[in-house]
Amino acid sequence: MRPADEKLLTLLKANAREPTASLARKLGLARSTVQERISRLEREGVIRGYTVSLSAEAEARKLRAVVMITADPKQAERVTTELKKMGEVRALLAVSGAFDMVATVEADTAAKMDAALDRIGRANGVARTVSSIILSEKFSR
Repeated sequence: MRPADEKLLTLLKANAREPTASLARKLGLARSTVQERISRLEREGVIRGYTVSLSAEAEARKLRAVVMITADPKQAERVTTELKKMGEVRALLAVSGAFDMVATVEADTAAKMDAALDRIGRANGVARTVSSIILSEKFSR
């Protein structure tokens, strides 16, 4: 990837709503060049989409957990398919080490979190889970 593309992506990660003209000034490029680079990065799948970043106050209203998962090796794909269907599971990562996967989970209430964690533990192919509730986020990039 070109250095200018890397700089553009860094700026977009910081503020995806920044006007193209402002991005162009910061990059020392023509606005049309920046628009074309963004379009190309979207077509190539480098930029998959744009998102909303919630304030700490809005995030604090939700319960979040990290769930470490041990899966039956022959069932890992099935575990992924089942967890993908659960709306509370926001991300699923394959990891090395003592666990096979790490899921991040969000719920509005303790009861909904408890139910989601139970469903994850009962999913076909899940042998064991260890869950931790997230108390606060120190920083995010």
